[in-house]
Order: sequence, then C-alpha cells, then structure tokens
Amino acid sequence: MKRFFEFMRYVLPYKASAILYFAFSLLSIFFSLFSMVMVIPFLGILFHNEPLVNSAPPLSLSADVIKENFYYFLSQIIVESGETRALFVISVIVVGATFFKTAFNYLGLFFMAILRTGVIKDVRNLLYNKILSLPLSYFSNEKKGDIISRMSNDMTEVEGSIVRSMEAITKHPISIVVFLIALLVMSPQLTLFSFIILPIAGVIIGKLGKNLRKISLAGQQKIAELLTIIEETLSGMRIVKAFNAELIMKNKFEQVNEAYNRISISMWRRRDMATPLSEFLGTMVIVIVMYYGGSLVLNSENEMTSQALIGYLIVFSQIINPAKAFSNAYYNIEKGLASLGRINEILDAENHIQDKENASVPNQFKHSIEYKNVSFKYKDEYVLRNINLKVEKGKSVALVGQSGGGKSTLVDLLPRFYETLEGEILIDGIPIKDLNISGLRSLIGNVTQESILFNDSIFNNIAFGNKHASQAEVEAAARVANAHQFIMETGNGYQTNIGDRGGKLSGGQRQRLSIARAILKNPPILILDEATSALDTESERFVQEALVNLMKNRTSIIIAHRLSTIKNTDEICVLHEGKIVERGKHDFLIQQNGYYKKLHKMQS
Repeated sequence: MKRFFEFMRYVLPYKASAILYFAFSLLSIFFSLFSMVMVIPFLGILFHNEPLVNSAPPLSLSADVIKENFYYFLSQIIVESGETRALFVISVIVVGATFFKTAFNYLGLFFMAILRTGVIKDVRNLLYNKILSLPLSYFSNEKKGDIISRMSNDMTEVEGSIVRSMEAITKHPISIVVFLIALLVMSPQLTLFSFIILPIAGVIIGKLGKNLRKISLAGQQKIAELLTIIEETLSGMRIVKAFNAELIMKNKFEQVNEAYNRISISMWRRRDMATPLSEFLGTMVIVIVMYYGGSLVLNSENEMTSQALIGYLIVFSQIINPAKAFSNAYYNIEKGLASLGRINEILDAENHIQDKENASVPNQFKHSIEYKNVSFKYKDEYVLRNINLKVEKGKSVALVGQSGGGKSTLVDLLPRFYETLEGEILIDGIPIKDLNISGLRSLIGNVTQESILFNDSIFNNIAFGNKHASQAEVEAAARVANAHQFIMETGNGYQTNIGDRGGKLSGGQRQRLSIARAILKNPPILILDEATSALDTESERFVQEALVNLMKNRTSIIIAHRLSTIKNTDEICVLHEGKIVERGKHDFLIQQNGYYKKLHKMQS
C-alpha cells in the first residue's frame, strides 16, 4: 500500500474538506451508535428485565454513571406516566438520533465530493503538463495509444477505484474502532473473543486482493494495446484500404481483444467474489459470536442479560457492513493501484532537457548560430558526427543529402527538441544550454513537411501560441503566405473549422496555413524541413512564393530534397552518414563533381 500513501499527497490541498468530512462522519457514527444502544433499555422495559433506578448518581464521564442516569430518567417517566410513555420517549430519541446521523453523513459526503473530484482534476492536470514538458525522445520510445490509454482508461480506473474508495477507507475504519470501543464497554469478554475471529477473515480477503492487482495490471496493458491498434488504424486508414489489409487489422484487433476479454473475465470473477465471500465470513463470525454470547447469558455466573446480548449483537452487526465495505474498497484499491503505477511511470519519467538555474532569456538574435563539434545518437549508432557549421544572421543555409543522413536531427537540436551528446550549439556565442528554453524557441519558427494543424478554426490555427493576435494581424500573415484568397472562399472565412489535422483542406492550403502561422510568430530564425516536397507543381508555386516572403530578412536553415528550390541559398551543406562532406554554393558544388552533383543528376 506504499503507492497508495504516496497518492494521498494529492489530498493535501483539500485538507479542509477532508477535516470537515472526518468531523461530520465522526458525529454521524456516534449518533448511529447512540440510536442502536437505545434498543437495550427498550427491550428491558418491554420484557420487564430492567429494575427501576430510584436515585441518580453524580454526573461524570464514566459509561456506567451515564447509563445509570439515563435509566433513572426512564424510571421517572415509568413511575409518573407508565411504561408505554417510556417506550414512546425512547422511540422519539431513536428517530431524532437517526435524523442527526443521516444529516451529518450527508454533510460529510457534501465535502467529500470536493475532495474526490479535485484530486482527479489535479492528477489529470499534472499528467497532461508532464506530457507537455517531456522531450521528443520520450515519445519516440513510447506508443501513442499507450499514452492515451494511461490518460483515459487508467485515470478512469483510478477515479472509479481509489478515489471513490476514499470514503470507505476513512469512514469505515473509524466506525469499526468506535463500535469496538462500545462493544468493549458492553462486554469485554465477548469482544476479546471477537478479536480472535475477525483477523482470520481479514487474511483471507487480503490474499484475494493481491491477486487482483496483478490481473488488473495485465488488463490495463491489453487495453493500451487495443487503443494503439485503433489509433494506428485511424491514422493509416488510407494505407490499410490501399493494401487490402482490412482482414489483417481485423484479426490483429480481435486477437488482442480476445486476450483482454479473458483477463477481464478473470478480473471480474475475483472482484465479484469479494461480496459473497465477505458476506459469508461476516455471517459466520456473527453466528459464532451469537453462540458464545448466548452461552454467557445462559451461564448464571455472568451478568450479561438477554437484552444486553441483543443490543451487543445489533452493534456488532454494524461492524460487519463497514468491514465488508472496507474489504470491497481494498479490492478496488488493489485494482486501481495497477493503473496508478502506469500513470506514475509518466509522472516519474525523467526530463533531461530543462532550464539551468539563472538561465538567460534571449530577447533577440544578433549575430550567428554555430554548431561546434556536435555529435548525436539515438541509441547505439551515431546519427551526427563532429558537425561544425556557422550560420550568420540574415543568411540562408540548405541541408541536402540521403534520407537518414541526419538533416532533421541537426535542426531538431537547435530548439533543444533533443540534447547534444557531444559538442555544443551557440547562439550569439552563448551555448543554448545556458539559455531559457521558452526564450530560445521564441526565436525560432518551424515549417515542416507534414503540416501539423489542429481541429479548430483557421484563425486559431494561424494564431496558435499567440493569444493576443488580432484579426488584422492574422489576415496580414495570411496574405503574405498566399492564403487569404482561399480562406475567404471557405464557408465561414477565418472562422471555418478545418477538421482533424486540417483534413478539409488540400496539401498546399494546409502548408500555406503553416507558413502563415510562422509569419505571425515573426521569428528571426527559420527552420524549413522539406516544406514543399509533398506538394504538386501548382501548390508548390504558391507555397514557394509564400516561403520567399517568409524568409525575407530572416536567418534560414532549409532541409530540401528538391535541389531546384535551394539554388539561391547562401550555402549548401551536403550530409552523408552523419557528416558534412561538401559545402558551398550551388555552382561551386556542381564543379566539385561529388555527392551534390550526383544528387543533382538524379533529379535532372
């Protein structure tokens, strides 16, 4: 249960609600106990087993003194108004006590609702914020469907098991303790006997709970696999249909779904066993206690009366329900702890790309970007080796070469999407590791081959990341990106929703929106990662014009496969197997008769 107690730290911000819940629950328990204890004098009067008390002892906190004073009060009523009147008074007291019991119980739950929903809200926020803060390398090693599963199914499981069981694990133990104290006062001998019986039931329930956690963890892993298959199917539906792979995906999904079904059956069977098992054990314990208590009543040497035994059994039975609820909560918590462990794997994930203490915030880009002896590898093999490159302010540098040569990795290191393993990158002579990450990225604009847009309006996609952008500023950026005309031809202009990933637009239109977004950001440094390679000729012309507008007066690093688009750049760097093997202007590289000329010939 160590992980559960770690989870309880999320309760601390709601300690006021927790204290109020605890206080009202305690009052509810005391009134519940009081209403049940009233059955003893009720039965004593009814069976004429309780002698009248003629004088009240001096008041004190002793249980016997309080009991004698109450019997004196009832004796006075019996003497003055008869036994029927005394029964009526006890009945009214029971109803009143029950009213306060239920009222305080509701007040406790009233404040518990704040705690329950607040804790889940905070954990969801922490989880989402953690995902936003993690480096791209984390997502390269994880399945998207598995992360979604942890944020959805595992969070739902934690909410449905651990958080909803918080009432049971706080209130019911208090109930059990209070009732046990009352039972000790009523009959120490019978209560000590009960202490021997109850732990046996607890051990049996505990073993079942441990098995449930293991099965639940396997179930959550399988549902994560299902979500991964669904996500990949939806993302790659065009390829699935193009390759007639519907049957393959269907069989794959059904196979994992069947495995999840088998785990679910086993899990629910063990979970459902909690209620009948605890009911059987509870009944068995009550019968044993009833038998032993009955023998004490029949034994004339003991002072326990028949009405005292009945009252004792009624109070003792109230321990069984909280114990059953507590055991069910224990099952639920064990099941939820498996999901909590999967959530904690994300929350505890190490983020090695962080700001240094007193990191400086760059306000502007003044001189140059410089790669000094930079090397990088994802796992075992180096992707980049000893890269040295300097880009002066206002200049444009193109990166070309074979796929997998390290071009995208090289530009991803600049905004610290990944961290250099060897060497360093400097902006204006300052290592980027000494700069504030947010400030560093504010200097850089990105336009990638895949236009990453959101299921939102055109306006919000262009103004993404800029909460204060005006309509005029967004329109101005769209005009520069050659996007204003087609935007106005859509149904609602700038308020038109573009669908999932911009699916309602053509490739060229999506790319121009990405360029408009970069123009609105107005960064001094620009990264263009094959921004036109996926477009047809007409779309490329519009996008190329937009890119020329975007690159004006900016420092640009361009990744290109189409060499015709980079002839006029200030420098072209040819990457081969992670190294810069050639560099210079277009005409110079053609004359070198090396890698660049071979690439140029293949495209010609």
